Amino acid sequence: MKRFLAVYTGAPTSMASWDALPEAERQARQARGIAAWKQWAQDHAGVIVDLGGPLSRTKRASRDGVTDVRNNLAGYTIVEAQSHEAAARLFLDHPHFAIFPGDGVEIMEVMPIPAG
Repeated sequence: MKRFLAVYTGAPTSMASWDALPEAERQARQARGIAAWKQWAQDHAGVIVDLGGPLSRTKRASRDGVTDVRNNLAGYTIVEAQSHEAAARLFLDHPHFAIFPGDGVEIMEVMPIPAG
């Protein structure tokens, strides 16, 4: 089995539309989304290596030091699958974008570190 990192993405404009929902509607969608996410995790428990979680604010370390940056990364999960396609299919209709305001889920293979 190969290992894949799935990164949940969401643009600031998506969050703005979520925040603009009436409070009662947002809370109802959030409850429905959390229940659906838990069900997704239960349905795929056999291939989830690390359920991951939401991501907070970002700092970038570089030759120039440490700076605050903004990106569209919202969370992550690590799964195992036979192929890249199979890993991506695990996230079709995921609650992150089917219920919550996320844009999508980007899935990439975690490659082994080359022997040195």
